[in-house]
Amino acid sequence: MDLAGAYERCRVLHKQHGRTYYLATRLLPAWKRRHVHALYGFTRYADEIVDRTEDRKAERLTEWSERFVAGLRGEKVDDPLLPAVLHTIAVFDLDVDDFATFLRSMAMDLTITSYDTYHDLLEYMDGSAAVIGTMMLPILGSTDPAAAREPARQLGFAFQLTNFIRDIAEDLERGRVYLPREDLDRFGLTPDDLKPGNPKVKPLIAYEVSRAREHYRLAAPGIPLLEPASQACMRTAYLLYGGILAEVEANDHDVFTRRATVPNSRRAAVAVRSLLTRPGTPVAA
Repeated sequence: MDLAGAYERCRVLHKQHGRTYYLATRLLPAWKRRHVHALYGFTRYADEIVDRTEDRKAERLTEWSERFVAGLRGEKVDDPLLPAVLHTIAVFDLDVDDFATFLRSMAMDLTITSYDTYHDLLEYMDGSAAVIGTMMLPILGSTDPAAAREPARQLGFAFQLTNFIRDIAEDLERGRVYLPREDLDRFGLTPDDLKPGNPKVKPLIAYEVSRAREHYRLAAPGIPLLEPASQACMRTAYLLYGGILAEVEANDHDVFTRRATVPNSRRAAVAVRSLLTRPGTPVAA
């Protein structure tokens, strides 16, 4: 596929599957958007192999990973989106180790269905989420990349944990429990107890929400360190993903009967406010 077509394929994937983040990217300068779409396309496509493919998941992930590595070596690849990813890596000289770390975490999803401790889960999220923050940082740009690096990683953790909280029911259908077993034990629960109508689940969800908010707090100082043209985008993403947690709380921590989403009216209002916020303004954690 030609390069423009590969970027368009990534954009379509982003628009279809990452509505909140896609809205935020609309606030970026046009020349940056397609590179963010490329990174999203890369991560989403790998996730689709792991989550949606019915058979040969490991083989397909390996085959796709090998095509990616071949592309890094300069070989031509026959793939609908990898040309855009490889071009983005080249343009910004992105660290290819981040991509290898991400693919290792995707491979973990093929065999690991639960985590004993939060430390164990963080090791998984280091590849599935934190490295996406460091991939993004050169594209967004920063006045102090060294200082912005850890907040970018923390934002990856925050977004991922927010997804885990929101998608507990969906993950259970796939045979996965991302909430650590030590947390379930703390509240006297087993994976079989994670179901609608069980009041004992609510304190667990409240606990995980508070943990996610701590990652958001640690991520907040990084946004004013970004290039001014990138701050509205990430401020919007930060506030809207954090708003999912508020929706979980508003629904009395019930993540089974209704998927927590931020209403469209609020999404638009947050985007407008972010555009009007002076660059360098601290983000309320």
